[in-house]
Amino acid sequence: MSAIDEGIVREYFEQNGFFVRQARKYSVSARRKTSEEEIDLLVSNPTWQRGSRRPDFFLFSSELPFVQRAVVSVKPWHTNVFSPNVLKTSPEIFRFLEENVLKQAARLFPSGSGVEGEGELTKILVLPALPTAEPFRSQSVELLKERGVDAIISFRAMLLDLIDKIESNQNYSKSDTLQVMRILKNYDLLKDTQLDLPVARESEARKPRPV
Repeated sequence: MSAIDEGIVREYFEQNGFFVRQARKYSVSARRKTSEEEIDLLVSNPTWQRGSRRPDFFLFSSELPFVQRAVVSVKPWHTNVFSPNVLKTSPEIFRFLEENVLKQAARLFPSGSGVEGEGELTKILVLPALPTAEPFRSQSVELLKERGVDAIISFRAMLLDLIDKIESNQNYSKSDTLQVMRILKNYDLLKDTQLDLPVARESEARKPRPV
């Protein structure tokens, strides 16, 4: 996994008010990962309210306030759709859900996080996409839930959220990820998601185009 993939996920959670911890700074390829190495990111929400409901399975930014702390697995297989067949034949997708991995994740959170009434550790999978056609989409969701995934986030949802939050006139010199997005947005290579609305598209079409 490249640094840019984790960087997108990190920026997404940080822009939504989370503290983010990266368990390791190196990659593993020649051997099976240890328990700690199966953890890509740990996130904690300082504004979480005790007694909050559980977040929905499809985790958009509007659902993030209901997440207190989570272990996040990032699968940046950008040319893949997580179909039922992919999920059944790729056991590495679910290794972050093994009991020893989750125990290690719980130990990596601050010792003061074990207060009475706290939310459970949410298991979040970041993936490129699910099938759009039924019954494959529903089957993928059921498979993910059966294996213990609590919520999923797509790269598309994260990128759209970040694009909305980025200001073209701000210098994001402390984040290469945001700075690249800001430059692309400044040169009209990235559009605000509001432009996807029919009224916005019609208004945009009426504007004179530069020669």
